[in-house]
Amino acid sequence: MAEQVREKPFILHFLTTEKHFSPFDANMASDAGYDSIFTYNNVTLDEITSLVQDAIFSRGPRGVWRTGIFIGGRDMDLAMEMMGKAKKTMFPPFQVSLFADPSGAFTTGAALSAYVFSICRDKLVTNMKGKRVVVFGATGPVGGCASIMCAKEGADVRLVAHSNVEKTAQLAEKYSATYDVTLSCVDGTSDAKKAAIIADAEILLCCASAGVRVISTEMLKNAKGLLIAADVNAVPPSGIEGLDAMSDALPIKGAEWALGLGALAIGSRKYNLQKKMFQMMLDSETSVELDFLSAYDVARKLI
Repeated sequence: MAEQVREKPFILHFLTTEKHFSPFDANMASDAGYDSIFTYNNVTLDEITSLVQDAIFSRGPRGVWRTGIFIGGRDMDLAMEMMGKAKKTMFPPFQVSLFADPSGAFTTGAALSAYVFSICRDKLVTNMKGKRVVVFGATGPVGGCASIMCAKEGADVRLVAHSNVEKTAQLAEKYSATYDVTLSCVDGTSDAKKAAIIADAEILLCCASAGVRVISTEMLKNAKGLLIAADVNAVPPSGIEGLDAMSDALPIKGAEWALGLGALAIGSRKYNLQKKMFQMMLDSETSVELDFLSAYDVARKLI
């Protein structure tokens, strides 16, 4: 009797620029179905080629598409550079799946942006084209991703400079050129300036650091044109005063004319999105490449 051929296990190589790999991402990959997860810490850009070559040449035609590389870390731009270098290292038939999601920022930004899009469409019966979107925490990876995704929908996106206007303006210019969008920078270096920015906004995204109150009820009181406010900070105090972490498009306390998207409501969508993307790598019988723009495409389909 012919010996039965055993399928090769699903292997994920987890690369991070940090001292430690993310337990959250490791849990997600394991629960999605990976049989083995191997981790590589403190990875630098110039090490990507050798690591990828080691991963692609050892498993044969069927094993290669049952192999994935996950790129973590904390830097959006570096993760994209690493992914680009990994792509250039591979060639048919030696191509494994790639998924970049540093600090979960790509899937968080995509889930947030798709959530806002769905509220515009389903509750406000409109779209994002021309909507004035202001992003606090835009120099971080979640805010940067969300800014680009909203701009792709045709929104008028403004990156709020909390401390360094020049740095934020340079980032807006860089992302505009790299991703073929139009982003601008606005000066939010004082409470009065932040209040003026919010007063002119239709959509407010708060993507600042966890546990930091960025926007007060006082700043919201004159924002009569505000339609949606979203906060990704689940650690008390909330980034936006009056916006409950569980809020699923409910009125904001103190600014009841606007719909609030809370951190945990965004987080549940992020969880489902990241799980789906890991499953896409497992289910495909060919290699797939997943970055923050493809994350947004998937998030749009999930809604």
